[in-house]
Amino acid sequence: MPVSRIIAVVSGGIDSVTMAHHLKNQGHDLHVLSIDYGQRHRRELECARAVADRLDASYEQVDLSAAKSIFRGSSLTDPSVEVPRIDDAPPVNPNIVPNRNAVLLSIAFVSAVVENADAVAFGVIADDVGPSDTSPEFLQKFLEMEQVATRGSARPGLSLLAPLVTLHKTDVVVLGDELGVPWEETWTCFRGEQIHCGECAACAERRGAFTEVGIRDPMPYRE
Repeated sequence: MPVSRIIAVVSGGIDSVTMAHHLKNQGHDLHVLSIDYGQRHRRELECARAVADRLDASYEQVDLSAAKSIFRGSSLTDPSVEVPRIDDAPPVNPNIVPNRNAVLLSIAFVSAVVENADAVAFGVIADDVGPSDTSPEFLQKFLEMEQVATRGSARPGLSLLAPLVTLHKTDVVVLGDELGVPWEETWTCFRGEQIHCGECAACAERRGAFTEVGIRDPMPYRE
């Protein structure tokens, strides 16, 4: 792939942070974009900024925090909804924010037009099988929509990349470790606390992946 100007949507979690390192390692020019949509796990925004500093990339944080009112009912944005333990998950997953990725990607494509970028990069992985807005089908359809929406204003051939979409969480940990990702500058826990809770679905997935591949996770866990 030739060197490109890429809008890297970075949440601050291990998937998107590894994606940014991967793209930078390939020689691309990154504009790191993080979005505050009112998430309770706000530590991830600090980690997103740290990625840009570390990779000498431009950085932009978009304030959509008022959107948490319309995102009510999700444990990620609504303080009245408890983040469940991994072993006590209800039938309907409260950790899903409906249509969130469509909102985030819409903002990213605005940035792509303004920054005259060649592509938007999104850090979905093979394990993201719950919400339908992480599927390859969604990404393809979204790109088709944006090709119409940005016609005449975007750079010709503006694309949507998902460079980690075939990787599982264990693969991401291995790749990130090879790229020198400082895991202590990533955030995973869904709860907005000082350290990882160790009992939500995100913590369980992270701990399990590091344990399975035999790589030490430097982040402390409450449990």
